[in-house]
Amino acid sequence: MTIPDLPPLPAVLAAIAAALLAGLARGFSGFGAALIFIPLASAALGPRVAAPLLVLVDNLTTLPLVPPAWRRAARGEVAALAAGALVGTPIGTLLLLRLDPTALRWGMCVLVVAMLALLASGWRYHGRPALPLSLGVGAVSGFCSGASQMGGPPVVAYWLGGAIPMAQVRANIVLFFAASGAISATTYLIGGLLDLGVVLLALLVAPTYALGVWGGSKLFGLASEASFRRACFVLIALAALLGLPVWDGLR
Repeated sequence: MTIPDLPPLPAVLAAIAAALLAGLARGFSGFGAALIFIPLASAALGPRVAAPLLVLVDNLTTLPLVPPAWRRAARGEVAALAAGALVGTPIGTLLLLRLDPTALRWGMCVLVVAMLALLASGWRYHGRPALPLSLGVGAVSGFCSGASQMGGPPVVAYWLGGAIPMAQVRANIVLFFAASGAISATTYLIGGLLDLGVVLLALLVAPTYALGVWGGSKLFGLASEASFRRACFVLIALAALLGLPVWDGLR
């Protein structure tokens, strides 16, 4: 078996730095990792490497969270969203495969801004989970995940505002993203996006991402949740700005 060449060192270092920032966001606010990592890593490595790379790194480093989430989550509700993701993820992956990389990066940055606006607005769905709506939210999340791994905000907005205990909401989200990650990894593997080169990159990036998650969870106790969320919003906005293709000539 031939070992594939890694990207140039500056690109790898940029991805590692993006992983640290994304891990910090994930650790202290519970969201925002993809919204930070994907624009920055796409600028360094290309979107067809950044998306499968995040799937491997995030799912490997958060695997210990799955067993306790399985025990606490409303598994029927999670299964309904996962069923929707089964439909949406392959469509998003097809877009990732077919769209011009530069156009895709523009689209990703626009999507980051849209998702950031949704999160920052504070809007939440306040009704009870219903099967048709769960399937639809899962399909939208799956589409965003397949195309860019940015499937978190629709699910957060759907679950966080309902009359569900927060511990169960967190367990639902952890379990859904474990399932969504497995679906994304499968579609990426079938599409040829998940190869040995991405696995090698993941081995380099994962320790820094895990360090960021650990550090972010420790930093969480030093300031209010609101302050950290505002800081996370700023990081996400900067990632969208810095990830724009207009800066390529300066890199």
